[in-house]
Amino acid sequence: MVTAPIRTALLAYGMSGKLFHAPFLAAHPGFDLWAVAERTAQRMRQDYPTVRSYPSVTELLADPAVELVVLNTPNNTHFALAQQALEAGKHVLLEKPVASSAAQLRELQARARAANRCLLAYHNRRWDSDFEAVRRVVESGQLGQLIEVHLRFDRYKPGLNVKKFKEEPGPGSGLLYDLGPHLLDQALSLFGQPLGSYKTLGQFRPGSQVDDFFTLHLRYPRGLNVWLTAGLLIADPGPAYVLHGTLGSYQKHRTDRQEAQLQQGLSPLAPGYGREEPGREGRLTVAAPDGSLTTTADPATPGNYLNLFEAVFQTIRHGAPYPISAEHLLWQMELLEDKP
Repeated sequence: MVTAPIRTALLAYGMSGKLFHAPFLAAHPGFDLWAVAERTAQRMRQDYPTVRSYPSVTELLADPAVELVVLNTPNNTHFALAQQALEAGKHVLLEKPVASSAAQLRELQARARAANRCLLAYHNRRWDSDFEAVRRVVESGQLGQLIEVHLRFDRYKPGLNVKKFKEEPGPGSGLLYDLGPHLLDQALSLFGQPLGSYKTLGQFRPGSQVDDFFTLHLRYPRGLNVWLTAGLLIADPGPAYVLHGTLGSYQKHRTDRQEAQLQQGLSPLAPGYGREEPGREGRLTVAAPDGSLTTTADPATPGNYLNLFEAVFQTIRHGAPYPISAEHLLWQMELLEDKP
């Protein structure tokens, strides 16, 4: 039996719609890129001429053909628009942060259950080539018992963001809610729920009204400590991933090329998509039984966000468990809103 593709609509066609969603929905045979909400210029139709353009979210959600909506609007709209989409009987693929609080997320999850619809988080960074390399090393056990892990997402952007909603104080604003969900999702997918956490926030850019630096310290059983850090004034970033265990260490820079390739117009189906540049391998150091150390280059396999959309398809069409579980999302929101 042939499975019908999922008719899917975007709620916006800005950078995320153009780079992180539309190319994959168009490339995956399990989706039909059906519609978009665009209040003014119909830019998406220039790239995808057959797409239906609606002047408002309300009119788009009234289209009975739409099964799945990609909610890729500003952070402060996620909760209300997800409610509206679920009430309209649509499945929802929701960008981070999935809500501004754990209470909001619980309400959305309850609404999704009541409507028998899927509420799925878009955490594409699980499918970065660099993080997939880290996961492989952790799961291999080569480092022994892990003692210390650092995950970083650093940039140098001293100017305020032209997207004003990113700079306005309020629920879900600031760097913690922008990059924190990426790092938390990666940590929780590797290590699960921590025993406890400690948060540090800072504002350092001239004129900033929101946090532009944060560190989350997560404590785990058996003495494992995990630090998640991001900053917008890091002029010379070091490794994004540093792991130390009883039998070795691993370092890996942030080397995933997908965003840059998508900006260049490369298709996710093109040869070489997601493949790291030569010389960007991870650094793996392991101890022999006699205590001697050996360091080798650790190449990564290509990353591909198409795997996220495959997971969405399998969940909606076949009821497969989605990799980013509802429980993980609640842990994430609780850690984000935990007072420093």
